[in-house]
Amino acid sequence: MACAFLTVNIYIWRRMSTSALSLKRISQLVEENYVHAYVLYYFGIRFDDYPEHTLENVCAERGLNLKQVVKELESPGLLREEQVPLVTYPVDLIIEYLKHAHFMFIKHKLPYIARLVNDFKAEHDDYRLVERDLKVVFPLFVEDFIHHIYEEEDTLFRYILALDRASKGKYIPTRLYYLIEKHSVQKFAIEHEVHDDEMEGIRRITSDYTLPPLAPLHVKVIYNELKEFEKSLITHARIENDILFPKAMALEAKVKQQFFDSIRFN
Repeated sequence: MACAFLTVNIYIWRRMSTSALSLKRISQLVEENYVHAYVLYYFGIRFDDYPEHTLENVCAERGLNLKQVVKELESPGLLREEQVPLVTYPVDLIIEYLKHAHFMFIKHKLPYIARLVNDFKAEHDDYRLVERDLKVVFPLFVEDFIHHIYEEEDTLFRYILALDRASKGKYIPTRLYYLIEKHSVQKFAIEHEVHDDEMEGIRRITSDYTLPPLAPLHVKVIYNELKEFEKSLITHARIENDILFPKAMALEAKVKQQFFDSIRFN
């Protein structure tokens, strides 16, 4: 009996929750939580195109499943790094985790923020310079960032994965010798520090993402997305600096020792 009562209560709560969100204006949803703008964007709803429409009206107009949209708006965010015991992972799984983060940055977050910046129309004296500067600087940042990501995957990640295979006895001696003579994890780590503050210029433009209470909604969304993206980059860099590089250095030392021992004994 108690179980049936609980089931009914959950059903009623879900109906009420769906109803509450569906009757809210799009601008209201975004004001309450800027992440809603990101979710709506991937359903093809640009929040600034429908500010005064209710979610229910927009879904009906665009032929979207209202319950599915509400479910996504209510769902928790992506699994955060602190919830994943990366320090216990072998290097190949850590690299897979980082490559997935790269994919999400390049294919999802950056195109979304770029669209926000491109559509930015300040229409407010306090933000005209911000609009101008962001439209110049952000595309340059994206270009440099993507180049850095691909270079990292093609050199650092590939080298570490080769070391991992070599540690398991899967290597061609001449190829391995060439790699360990050409590369150094320590050198990669030093060069990596240069890229650890890639968003310094954007912070200056936005005055460290400072938002007065009466800032326009579009500005709030852009600033919050930029700030959260920078937090993601800081976390990403910490995983590489504090977890991947120490593991890779130990692996490199182990492989070098095994390799030169095998040469000496042969």
